[in-house]
Parts: sequence; C-alpha cells; structure tokens
Amino acid sequence: MIRTLALPAALLGWATVTYGNRALEVMNPALLPTPGEVAAVTVALARDGSLARDVLVSSGRIVAGFGLAAVAALALGLAVALYAPARLAVEPLVEFLRPIPPLAFLPMFLVWFGLGETSKVAFIAYTTFFPMFVAVTASLLRVDVMLLRAAASLGATRRDLLRRVVLPAALPGIVVALRLGFGLAIFVIVGAEFMGADAGLGNLIMEGRVFFNPAQIVMGALLLGVLGSLVNGLLVALERRALGGRALR
Repeated sequence: MIRTLALPAALLGWATVTYGNRALEVMNPALLPTPGEVAAVTVALARDGSLARDVLVSSGRIVAGFGLAAVAALALGLAVALYAPARLAVEPLVEFLRPIPPLAFLPMFLVWFGLGETSKVAFIAYTTFFPMFVAVTASLLRVDVMLLRAAASLGATRRDLLRRVVLPAALPGIVVALRLGFGLAIFVIVGAEFMGADAGLGNLIMEGRVFFNPAQIVMGALLLGVLGSLVNGLLVALERRALGGRALR
C-alpha cells in the first residue's frame, strides 16, 4: 500500500509546492515548473518526434556502455574470485583507478575516441565497470565455504561448484551490482551528452538550460528516472524468478 501511494504522494507534494509558489510568489515561478508545464513540454516534444528520438538515443548509449561494463565486471570478477594470483595482480590497479572521478577523464575520452558514439559508450562503460566489479567480486568471495565443502564431499567437480553453488549463492549480490551499475550509467549519460551530442536526454537537458526552459530540464530528469526505474524493476523481477520468489529490495 505504501509503495503504491509513494509516487502519487510525491506528485501531489510537487504540485502543492509549485502551484503554491505560483500563487504566493515566494520565489520566481519560472524557476519552479509545475506538473502542468512539464506535461505541456512533454506533449510538444512528443508531437514533433524529438522526444522519442532523444529517449532512444540515450537508451542505446546506456545499454551499450552498461552491457560492456557488466560483461567485463562479471568475467574479471569470476577470475579474481577463483584465482588468487589474478586477485593479487588486479586489485592494486583497480584500487588505484577506482577513486579517480570519471568526469576527470571525460575530456580524454573525447580526445581518444572523438565526438561520436564511441566516446560516450566508452565513458559509460569505464564509469560503471569499477563499482560493479567490486560488488561482483565481493559477492563471489562471500560464498559460504561450508557450502563448497559439502558439495565437494558429494563429488561435485570444479565446474559443478561454480554452476550449482557459487553462482546461485552470489546471485543476489550480482543483481545488486547490476542495479548499481545501471543507475550510474544513467547518472553519467547526462555528462557524456553535455559535450558533443546533438541528441539524447542529456542534450535535451542542456538545451533547457541554454534556452532557460526549466520545465524541459525537469522533464528530461524525470524521463531518466522512469528509465532507471523500469530497468531496476526488470532486474528485480529476474532476481525474484531466479531465487524462487525471493529478492533483495
């Protein structure tokens, strides 16, 4: 019940604040767009087709960058968790690069890969890889040793241990890592599309800033939130299906 009412309550609060400010003029009403204004901008952009184009372009970039990072994080996470020499070799490099703010490298990605799609996808992949790798590795390393010993005592091979014990036990943590990574992909797509992009939700938000259209800025931000919520829900549903109805929220 609470989950169902949360979004309507937030929308009601937004409407109360913005329409109340418009009536009382506590601050400039242009700086606090109302739900009606955001809806009007959404309809206008949807009618000319630019909104669908921007959503599809950003979605493609996010999925490509996130997909590359997820595959790399899962593969390297497995290698590091299963082989101690790999862990000793990889961990120092990851811990050195991970604290560096990704935005510090954005200009270099533009220099290396140009202003096209490659730089944006590579930037998203770089940003999302490290958190997912750390979370995946931690989940794999936390698998109960007693489970491994019990399966080995029953004659399980190394492949059986990985497929039937390690991966199922680590699955909740892996799904959380993917959810975190996708959230970061949405976060950085805005920065990636601020520079050298002629389409996408980040570009849409930038146009709203340049032409002082706060309603367009809010609309772009809300669409990113909707996209993230949809994918998060999909990942949770897949986790629940894999775990027989149980999932971490």
